[in-house]
Amino acid sequence: MIKRTLYFGNPAYLSMKNAQMVLRMPSKEQDADLVRTFPIEDLGVIILDNKQITITQGLMERLLENNCAVITCDSTHMPTGLLLPLDGHSRQSERFKAQLACTKPLKKNLWQQTVQAKIANQAAALEQCVPGCNTGNMRAWVNEVRTDDNLNLEGRAAVYYWSNFFPEIEGFKRDREGFYPNNLLNYGYAILRGVIARNLVGSGLLPTMGIHHRNNYNAYCLADDIMEPYRPFVDVHVKKVMDICDDPWDLSTDVKRQLLTIPTLDVKIDGKRRPLMVAAEITTASLARCFTGESRKISYPYF
Repeated sequence: MIKRTLYFGNPAYLSMKNAQMVLRMPSKEQDADLVRTFPIEDLGVIILDNKQITITQGLMERLLENNCAVITCDSTHMPTGLLLPLDGHSRQSERFKAQLACTKPLKKNLWQQTVQAKIANQAAALEQCVPGCNTGNMRAWVNEVRTDDNLNLEGRAAVYYWSNFFPEIEGFKRDREGFYPNNLLNYGYAILRGVIARNLVGSGLLPTMGIHHRNNYNAYCLADDIMEPYRPFVDVHVKKVMDICDDPWDLSTDVKRQLLTIPTLDVKIDGKRRPLMVAAEITTASLARCFTGESRKISYPYF
């Protein structure tokens, strides 16, 4: 069953009762507060985006026991924090050791597969969103990626991809601090990162220890590695949000509501159509098998 993603952008009190998350919201029009309940076992990601939200320790404990990712936002309403369980799998110690013992050749091979999947999905995203765009070079690059991508085909593909993905926006550049629609992409990627990190922990892996990303100040290097082939799905969704929302340049409630459906996006993995959150679980489980020597192939989604 696909887990739910919940967003809270108003003052609220979140607590737990009878294995249910209880939401209480102040009501100006009624004497009593508005109250809703949600089964904790159904929750996969929770986003807290208001400085007047209170959450009890008991609820946080139960959320983490059920491997629910809790994302907090800053004063600009952008996701800035991620809370994950420390103990997410029955064979966690064994898988930690296997992950930490991963050889350099295996890491290079895993990154090669990751870059190939990312470029293939970028080409498919261009073909879907920009009719007539030539993707022959990107399709060729997929087969030319070597171990560890020492030719930097990921970078070359990114330059070509972003220079063509938003033809309606003159001079667009992908930049975390850049102008619209970078803010929408940033928000979507933050949700995706939370989904991937949650499933890495659920598969008994350390999200900090990456196969390619090695930033000493990044607590989620492995999540940033594994989410790369998933990014084009977010890009395509962002373009759809830009088309259907009245004020897409602003991170309005309507825009966020649309972006919060990212975990339910339809993707194809292992020959079957599945929700993105389920696909992420398949991907991280396959990665764990690569670390333990049971497999050498990561299962990634495709369009």
